[in-house]
Amino acid sequence: MIRTDSRTVRARVEARPRTLRVAALAYPDIQVLDVMGPLEVFARTARWLKDEGRATHDAYSVEIIGLERGPFLTSSRLQLFAERGFREVGRGIDTLLISGGLGTRRHLSNRPLLAWIRRQAGYVRRLASVCTGTFFLAEAGLLEGRRATTHWASCDELARAHPSVRIEPDRIYVREGSIYTSAGVTAGMDLALALVEEDHGREVALAIARQLVLFLRRPGGQAQFSAQLAAQFAEHEPLRDLQAWIVDHPREDLSVETLARRVAMSPRNFARVFTREVGATPARFVAAVRVETARRLLEETSKSLETICAASGLGTLESMRRAFLRIVGVPPGGYRERFNPHHPSDGDPRPPAQRKHSVL
Repeated sequence: MIRTDSRTVRARVEARPRTLRVAALAYPDIQVLDVMGPLEVFARTARWLKDEGRATHDAYSVEIIGLERGPFLTSSRLQLFAERGFREVGRGIDTLLISGGLGTRRHLSNRPLLAWIRRQAGYVRRLASVCTGTFFLAEAGLLEGRRATTHWASCDELARAHPSVRIEPDRIYVREGSIYTSAGVTAGMDLALALVEEDHGREVALAIARQLVLFLRRPGGQAQFSAQLAAQFAEHEPLRDLQAWIVDHPREDLSVETLARRVAMSPRNFARVFTREVGATPARFVAAVRVETARRLLEETSKSLETICAASGLGTLESMRRAFLRIVGVPPGGYRERFNPHHPSDGDPRPPAQRKHSVL
C-alpha cells in the first residue's frame, strides 16, 4: 500500500485552479445595468483568459441571486432570471454584488434579506454595492463609521438616513477593507474592473476594459458628467438660446456684462434670473462649458495645451489647470494621459524633463 502524506494531498488540492463565484443580488424593479454590467466584466475576463491561453479553467462563474428563484421584471421591464433565492445561498460566494435601482426602497425593510447580507459579509472575500445598493449595506449596519458612496442623486438621502456613514459623493467607488461601494449605474463596471485588476493584474484588466470599450480608471469622480448635462437648461427661450450660444462660442468674451447685453437685461437682473432658472451662476456655467470643450480636445486631438487653452477660452495654462482641478479633479496633462494615451500629455514631443509645462 502506498501512503500519501496528508499535507501533500492538501497542497495538491489547494494548487488546483479555482473558479471564483461572483453573484449579484437582484430584485424586482432593479436597474438592469447595475446587475449585468459588472457580471459582464467578470464573464468577459474568464473568457478572455481562456482564449489567450492564460487559464485552462473559468476564472469566474457568474450568477444572479433573487428574492426567490425564478424570473422577475427590472425597472426597464426586461426580465431577468434568478438561479437561486437568497435563502438557498450559504457559503461559497467569493464576490457578492448588491445591485441598486428603483426597487431599492421597497425592499430595504426586508429583515430576512438584511440578515442574509450581514451573514454573507462574514463569508465572502468581497462584498460590494452598485448604485443605491449601498443603502442595503448601510441598513444592514455594515457601513457604520465607514466611507461609502452611491449614485450622486442619492448621496444626501443616504447621509440623512445614516449619519454615521462618511459619504464621499464624488467618488466612482470606495473601498473599506473587504467592503466596496460604487456610484451610479455604470460605475459598477468601473468597480468590477478594479476587482479584476486586484485578482489578475493591470494588464488583464486593461485588456478587458479595451474589449468592453471602457476606461480602466476614470479620472476624478462621478460629478464629471458633461457641462451640457450637468446644468439645467433654462425654461425660457432667451436664456436657453444664450446657453446654446455659449456652448458654441467658449472662447468669446463671456462676462456677465456681455451676456446680459445679448439678452437685453441688466447685469444684476440677468445674473439673478440665470442662476434661478439654470441652477448655476453664469460664471459657473461658463467655466463648466469651457472645461468640457477642453476635455473633448484633450481626448480627441494631439493639440498642445496652449492651443487647447486658447480654443476653450480658459485663459492661461495656470487658469486652465486650476479649472480642471476644481471641476474634473485632475490636471489637463493627467486627464490626457488617461483618456488619450497615444499622444504626449502636453502635445510636446520632447522628453518630460525638457518640457516647460510638464507640471500640467
